Amino acid sequence: MRAALVQMTSSDDPQANLDAARGYLQEAAARGADLVLTPEVTNCVSTSRSHQNAVLRTEDEDPALAALRAEAQAQGLWLLIGSLALKTDDPQDRRFANRSLLIGPDGAIAARYDKIHMFDVDVSETETYRESEGFRPGDRAVLAHTPLAPIGMTVCYDIRFPHLYRALAQAGAQILTVPAAFSFETGKAHWETLLRARAIETGCFVLAPAQTGTHSAQRGKARTTHGHSIAVAPWGEVLLDAGQSPGVFMVDLDMTAVQTARARVPSLRHDRPFAGP
Repeated sequence: MRAALVQMTSSDDPQANLDAARGYLQEAAARGADLVLTPEVTNCVSTSRSHQNAVLRTEDEDPALAALRAEAQAQGLWLLIGSLALKTDDPQDRRFANRSLLIGPDGAIAARYDKIHMFDVDVSETETYRESEGFRPGDRAVLAHTPLAPIGMTVCYDIRFPHLYRALAQAGAQILTVPAAFSFETGKAHWETLLRARAIETGCFVLAPAQTGTHSAQRGKARTTHGHSIAVAPWGEVLLDAGQSPGVFMVDLDMTAVQTARARVPSLRHDRPFAGP
């Protein structure tokens, strides 16, 4: 299988981001991709809740989702929209959803996953995040069955919670997706290590398309993200590191590597009950 990891520097302008994403998708198709993956919040990187309220839409009304579904169908490929920031119809909780969507070659939505773990951290005295103030967490792990491979869907901060990945692998996942807008400081320290660990622990391919660079903002402050979209093999080898420039980065996956890695170290079958601590 040939996968294309799309690395973007999305702004807080959804139309500009859509135009960029469609161009990348067309390039990936021309280069023979079977599966294309875009980063977290492909449609809008913004720190301003008022701006998000003004420009975001529900899933049914979101123009980026409609256009990318049409593009996937036109190109005849699988597309993981890493995530879209979307309004919901929940009258009790007005927060947005951070939703990853898997689109089939027919343009239909094959699976949806709402990010479970919220990035509420104090990286430093000057860099803090409270994702849960604007986004409501999901509560369900999602395994998508496709002709390419079973795909376990996650988003960004989820990577720090290994039990989620183990559950997906034990349910049958052979590919784990980790679209991200990883913070620059935590990315330098932890990004590659965490992704390789999840691959080694599960015997899965890990595909992690990322936002990169400084994201321009009409309102609110600009964000900087780590980049380095990565593909990791089931034995832990880094097959692709995209560096920090936007673009389309191709990687070929030999799916027999999943069975090979799991036969060498069958730890997914070795869980033991324990007491305590």
